[in-house]
Amino acid sequence: MDIQIIQNKIYEIRGQRVMLDFDLAALYQVTTSALNQAVKRNIKRFPDDFMFQLSKGEFDNLKSQIVTSSWGGTRKPPYAFTEQGLAMLSGLLNSDVAIHVNIMIMRAFVQLRNMIVQSARYSAELAEFRSRLLLVEREVRENLEAMNDLSEDVRRDFDTSERCP
Repeated sequence: MDIQIIQNKIYEIRGQRVMLDFDLAALYQVTTSALNQAVKRNIKRFPDDFMFQLSKGEFDNLKSQIVTSSWGGTRKPPYAFTEQGLAMLSGLLNSDVAIHVNIMIMRAFVQLRNMIVQSARYSAELAEFRSRLLLVEREVRENLEAMNDLSEDVRRDFDTSERCP
């Protein structure tokens, strides 16, 4: 399984990176209801910061942003699992497929974090380049002003020397 496929199923909702129950069910090759039943049987493992149900508005918004995806006949908003919720979920599902998928999901989240850290570094470097560029622009402007002043002085001296023979 390609990590990119998993990363494409990671959404940011309520300021957290999450995966939705129907995407997870498809990856684990189980039905969404079977996945949710396993969670409900072990609900103590899933506090609100590990798993939450999307509001209808959040789900409608998500569907409108991702027009290429088929959402099927989902009647109620899905559950969203944070990275910690996914780790808890891995303890519930013990098939070979689930184990393999969980390993890939953890790798996808690690890779995503690494990309974010790298992006932050690039942003910091870009900010430093911008400040250096502003400094260089100011120096160039000052140099051009000095050259213009010098040119005016030379032109004035030249004009004065031509008038006085």
